Amino acid sequence: MSMRIGTFVIAAMLAASTASAQPTPGAGAAAAPATHAVHHLVYEFGYNQKAASSGNNTGKTTIDFVGAAADGGVTVKATDEWWNAVQPKQSSVCELYANGNVTCSQAPYNFTGIQQSIVPLLGKSVFAALSGNPNASWNANYNIKATFAPSVNRGFAGQVTTWNGTYSMKGHGTIPEQPPLILIKSDGTLKQQGGRYTTFSQQENILFDPRIGIPVLVNQVSNIVPRQTTNNYQIEIKLIQYK
Repeated sequence: MSMRIGTFVIAAMLAASTASAQPTPGAGAAAAPATHAVHHLVYEFGYNQKAASSGNNTGKTTIDFVGAAADGGVTVKATDEWWNAVQPKQSSVCELYANGNVTCSQAPYNFTGIQQSIVPLLGKSVFAALSGNPNASWNANYNIKATFAPSVNRGFAGQVTTWNGTYSMKGHGTIPEQPPLILIKSDGTLKQQGGRYTTFSQQENILFDPRIGIPVLVNQVSNIVPRQTTNNYQIEIKLIQYK
């Protein structure tokens, strides 16, 4: 699995993402908790190809933090918009928790494969181990409760199941091409509890920006057992805007 981390790629990505953002510390800043609370994110994605603004199997995912939930989570609305698609935009309204847990309790309870690649990683404590140590190792464990399925753009309608995610995370330090971004490698599984007991084996390369406390680039490879119509796929998702 490869990830583009060249200076020109990251510089262009950050230029776009900061267009509507508050100022951030200088490039030499050390990893630290985010000081800017994000409320609106736009990511470009690519399915079995690089994230892009246009082209087959590309699109945008918009994530809005719309309010606090009564049980301590935050309500997020995630909307996938596939490039040149005729079907309507697909939105998921779910609760996100600090450890990355996601619960979609509003009908149709859906959560897409594109959204799974990024929304759990927005939990505010998922990357806490990196504070002061960009080479930290830790385990990330979270659950997804939704009509999520191996299909990238939809779930099993009405069939809500819980998926347990267990990942080994390893920081590989600040990347020299564009500090203070930190490279993280993740390896783990997402296992369905019930239904077909489907298991995703997932490996990820993640670029994390400690100034805003979220990933700005994720490259995820998924292999699925038992074999289904879709047995494996790759998603790249890239931040282009936040505020």
